[in-house]
Amino acid sequence: MQLKKFTLPIFDVKNLSFHVRGMDILKNISFEIFKGEYIAIIGPNGGGKTTLIRMLLGLEKPTSGEVRIYGKRLQDFKEWYKIGFVPQRASLVDENFPATVEDIVKMGRVANRGLFSKFSKKDAAFVNDAMEKMDITNLRKKMVGTLSGGQRQRVMIARALASSPEILILDEPNTGVDVASQQRFYKLLSKLNKEDNITIVFITHDIGVIADDIGRLFSINQKATICNNPKEMLSCDDMSSLYGVEAHLLHNHKHGH
Repeated sequence: MQLKKFTLPIFDVKNLSFHVRGMDILKNISFEIFKGEYIAIIGPNGGGKTTLIRMLLGLEKPTSGEVRIYGKRLQDFKEWYKIGFVPQRASLVDENFPATVEDIVKMGRVANRGLFSKFSKKDAAFVNDAMEKMDITNLRKKMVGTLSGGQRQRVMIARALASSPEILILDEPNTGVDVASQQRFYKLLSKLNKEDNITIVFITHDIGVIADDIGRLFSINQKATICNNPKEMLSCDDMSSLYGVEAHLLHNHKHGH
């Protein structure tokens, strides 16, 4: 995919570093993410992936460097409803949690309308649309604690989609989800990307389950290695040194060996 350099990137990250107690969690990371991209961020546990996402969302301040969203500095950016975020372990809900699927998805509209304003017909339409996209309309009155891991995962993504975001960021979304649900989930992500032109960034430490149709792969292990053609994984020099034999496994996985 040719990146259009004349368009403003959604995220523009320059020389980002993060140190804690003298340790480098992230070191001098720079990249851009453009509208319509489908990106996977991989890296070992403890490699700094979640810290990076927290900095993109303004939840953590970098030690040095800068993040811009739609050309604005983080502190000047106000349109957070444009970013749908599904945090780590979002789908691990207590089975006694007193909310229906519809209640949870409705929470996704709060960013657009403010906490106490009335729920409108427009809000309801976005909620219904998000549930349809995630194929959970038939579950709307079910208590979320009674659902399977895969169903809960789709509920949490529907909640993020309810704000009608332009970009969807998912942190380790497959925790506690079986393989069949994972494959279905990747199909849904691909559909959102192609049909609704939603920019998708998902974070994972599991190199083996990365979908075929991602556009670019960012490997984060203190530093960043960016692979613009994931199908040619082994031509990304640092990938094998970062992941050892796993890079080869991914290559085989992609070609059905």
